[in-house]
Order: sequence, then structure tokens, then C-alpha cells
Amino acid sequence: MEEVRAECGLREKALGQEYGKADARWLYSDPNIVSLEILTVVLGGFLVLLLIHAIVKDKYYRHTAKGWRKCDSTISLSNCAYKPVMVDVGKWPVFSLLSPQEIKSIHQACVFGTSATEAIYVTKNDDVFALGVNCSNCLGIGDGQSVVTPKKIEVLCGKKIISLSYGSGPHILLATKDGETYSWGLNSYGQLGNGTTGPGSLPFLVSSMFYDKKAVEVSCGSNHSMVLTTEGEVYSWGYNNCGQVGSGSTASQATPRRVTHCLQNKWVIGIACGQISSMAVLDNGEVYSWGYNGSGQLGTGINGNHLTPCRVTALQGICILQITCGSAHTLALTDEGLLYAWGANTTGQLGIGSKINQLVPVLITLEKERIVEVAACHSTHTSAAKTQGGQVYMWGHCRGQSVTLPRLTHFSCTDDVFACFASPAVTWRLLSIEQDDHLTVAQSLHKEFDSLETSDLKFCVEGKFIHVHKAVLKIRCEHFRTMFQSYWSEDEKEVIEIDQFSYPVYHAFLEYLYTDSVNLPPEDAIGLLDLATSYCENKVKKLCQEIIKRGITVENAFLLLSAAVRYDAKDLEQFCFKFCMNHLTAITNTDAFWQMDGVLLKEFIGKASKCGAFRN
Repeated sequence: MEEVRAECGLREKALGQEYGKADARWLYSDPNIVSLEILTVVLGGFLVLLLIHAIVKDKYYRHTAKGWRKCDSTISLSNCAYKPVMVDVGKWPVFSLLSPQEIKSIHQACVFGTSATEAIYVTKNDDVFALGVNCSNCLGIGDGQSVVTPKKIEVLCGKKIISLSYGSGPHILLATKDGETYSWGLNSYGQLGNGTTGPGSLPFLVSSMFYDKKAVEVSCGSNHSMVLTTEGEVYSWGYNNCGQVGSGSTASQATPRRVTHCLQNKWVIGIACGQISSMAVLDNGEVYSWGYNGSGQLGTGINGNHLTPCRVTALQGICILQITCGSAHTLALTDEGLLYAWGANTTGQLGIGSKINQLVPVLITLEKERIVEVAACHSTHTSAAKTQGGQVYMWGHCRGQSVTLPRLTHFSCTDDVFACFASPAVTWRLLSIEQDDHLTVAQSLHKEFDSLETSDLKFCVEGKFIHVHKAVLKIRCEHFRTMFQSYWSEDEKEVIEIDQFSYPVYHAFLEYLYTDSVNLPPEDAIGLLDLATSYCENKVKKLCQEIIKRGITVENAFLLLSAAVRYDAKDLEQFCFKFCMNHLTAITNTDAFWQMDGVLLKEFIGKASKCGAFRN
């Protein structure tokens, strides 16, 4: 392994020498930046490129702090989930090797490696390229040569990648939209799952080794691998010295094998790997862990390793939606938007205000705002979280400093934290990249919503005006297409009065017609659900249901359940009912529960009884 590290160091030096002059010309355009020659003498090698780029980024983030924008936390039609915040791939130093045209072509990207000097990216045309040092054949290009000019990975071109993860070797594991799983890179412990321990310089179709099961998510530890299938099953393989494969022994495993024991006959919806540990989240919100537990990262209350999945009993009664692992710590997000953390805490990565390890989950508070995403990566000791309001917090090992409490940043997404503060500056997930070349038709339309300058019609709701364009409304909504017929009086009006709905609800609906997105709190989304039902807008109904799901709490759960029943939203009704069942004791102590309509209350109690809620 030391020989491999030495070889990678030589490659980094060669890359730095080859690209040093080009970067010098770029840097000299700004007189405030230290000259390239001085840094070359002191440091040498590829690290010149990384350090100078970091200095530029640091300068940028200090000087443009007021210019940072908050993320868009609205609901999108494309995936009926919170709109992802797209990131600028140029924040990762390794992409400085690319031309502006190549940067513009990137659709997805992942940065990895012990020095963050390797990258794999996907273009808008679904071509897959590799770039960087290529330690342990981790670029998948068929040889071990470093690549300063992007090289295409032919076998993956045209495959739509949905999940990608990397190990410490590194080795790479990815899943495609068709459910195929590929692996390549370091294989000393069988972490590629191809039945050998020989190196893999080209992508191997590892899904052929587990009965062609279709993958929906992949995750890598330091030297082991996990796959989650469409059937809610987990397959694992690779290094197993501490039981991280979950087979019940400490023998390493060179081929995929299903993780059973406590996971038998259970449906897993999410997986995550620490360096030498593994985690799984079930459809009922339970969390199971196995592997190394020296820092308490399994959350079981002891330091002993677990060779098979063990339930994290401290989370009893808490429904977990997302889980992610750092090197030796774990973050878990609940269905109520709360954050729990446990495990190693040597650099404050748990966010509890100290550096004491925690053997069981501890609740972390972020200004009483609902959390919608948590982020960590097994190759760093950094943690991050994003709130419903779009605020991003970071803590742990941040650019050499130990931050023991969550600190508010001006970033728009958690990915930025890892680009600018993690060591190494890797990506914690597969990135999505958006280019802002010009306004699209959709963006231009969005810009003109409620524009006094270009509108030809006004709605008056609760004394407030909303400016719209009659043509847009007719194109986008059957209700308005019918309304603006020549024989309807509304067709001749310049101002239309609306008294059936509130201003926030009607404004949100009209804005949806321009943007395909809805931005409302859950309580107002109930009113929009009523409007969508009246106007026969099924897509809006779906968006409202997703907003309500995201915003459900113990206090409003029964109110939202009654709304779902009233508007015949079956999927939402089932979701709200399940939430009420998961938090039954707390729900029955709320005012909303006892003030509810008697018929609905009786129906709920009857249904809950059939589900075994009141058994002794």
C-alpha cells in the first residue's frame, strides 16, 4: 500500500509541473493573489494547483458573502420532492484541469481520493469521463495511468447513473437507472465483488454476481461495499475484519451475499457505510447497524463490534427517513425533521458542543427549524445539514478547525461545505450540476409572473392584486380556458374578484401555472388542495400532498389527515394515518385530535384498532 501511495505522489507532482504555467497565467490576472513561482518552490507538485485554487475560493467566499443565495425549497413536478439545489462543479480543485467548454458539459460529478485528486463526471449527453491521479486503477479506464485530459469510460456511456460511492483504496461502485451495478479500482479485500482479489481497471458488472437483482442505491466503506435492491434487500461484500459485511463472521467476502439475520423479511429503504461500519434504514423507520463499534458509531450503547445487523433500540418510537455516515460517526434524520447523531466526536463532528464520543443517539438542535437533509462522508470528519428554510449548517473538522456546534453558513447546499471546508475536499454524494448560460423559456416565464409591466389581467384576492397573462392561463389550465370564452363575462374583464380562496393559496396556484412548482407551508397547502380539487388540477393535488408530507408534525398530523379524507387524497390519507400510528401517544394528547369531527375520530379509532394499536 505504501508503494501505491508513493506512486500517486509522483503522479501528483508530474501533474503539477505540467499544468503550473497555465495556472500561473490565470492567477496573475488578480494582483491580490500570491505568485505561483513562490508556492512552487515551497510545495512543488500537484498540490500547487490545489492550494492556489483553495486560496482563490477562500477569497471569493469572503468577498461575496452577501451575494450567496438561499436554496429553493419548493416542490417540483419532476420528482414530487424538494427541488435539489444544483452546485457549481468548479468549486472542486480537480476540475481546474478542464476547459470552460468541458465544465459546461457536465451534468453529474463525483470527486474522491485521499487528496481529492480523482473525479468521474457525466455529460449532458450521458457520456462518462474520468480525470485525475488514478491511484489503484480507480478511474476505470483500463490502465493505471494518470489522466490530465478527460478519458471516456466507454462501457458506462449511455447508462444513466443514479447512485455512486467510493472507498478509501479507492474503489468505485455505481448503480444505473436500469438497476445494473458496476465496480472497479482497488480489490485487495474483494471489495469489487468479482470473486477475486486482483485489481480491476475496468468496470465490472457486479450485479451479475447477485442474481441480476436491480440496484437502487450503493454505498462503500473503506474497503467493503453494499447495494440496496428494488426488493428492499441488502447485499454486501469485501473486507470484513470487524463484521462490516454483516455475514456473522470476520472472514472477508469476495462475492456479494445478502445481509439477512435481523433484516430477513424486512424492507430496507436506505443504506450507508462508515469506514468499517454499515447502517440500514427500514420502511418503518427502524435503524439497524453492524461492523466496527470502537467509537460507538453503531449507536447500540456499547463499544463492542456487531457481526450481524443489530437494531438501534435507542431510536425506539422514532421514525428515521435518512441516515448518513462519517468516518466513524452517524447522522440520522427523522420524519419530523429532527437530527440525531452518535459515534466518534474527536473533532466535534456530532455537533453537541464537546468532543466526547456518544454510544447512543443524541438529539441535535438547529435553531428549532425543520431539517430536510443531513450530510457526512466516510473519508472526512465533517458534518452538514440543510433546513426547510434553505439554511446550511456545518460542524466537525472544518478546514483544520474543530467546530463543536452547528454553525450557520451562507452556502446554498450541503455540497458546498465539503468543497470548501472538508479535508480532503471530496463530494459526499453524486453531484447534480446546473449551468446558468441564459434564461430558458421556463425561466423567462417564471420571471414574468405577477409582472405589472407585461400583464394583461389582474386577480383581486383579499384586496391584493396578482398580475397575470391571460394567454398563459388559457394554455396552462382548463378552468381558465373555459372561463375566457367569448360568452363568459370574465373574458371582457380586466380585474377578476376571487372570494372563495385566500390570497396565499390563489397566488401559489397562479405561480404554479408559470413555474410548475408550489411554495406553501403545509397548512396553506390544504387550501390549495381544495382549489386543485375544484379546478380538477390533479398535478397540483400531488404537489400539495408532497408538501403536506414534508411538513407533517405531531401537532398538525390529525388536521392534515382530516384534509386528506375530505379531498379524497388516498395516498396522503395513508401517509398521515401511518404517521399518526407511529406517534399515537403524542397525537392523542393534541387539541386537534379531540376537536376533530366525531365521525372521523370514530373511523380513525376503528382503523387504528384493526392495526393493533390498542392491544395489551
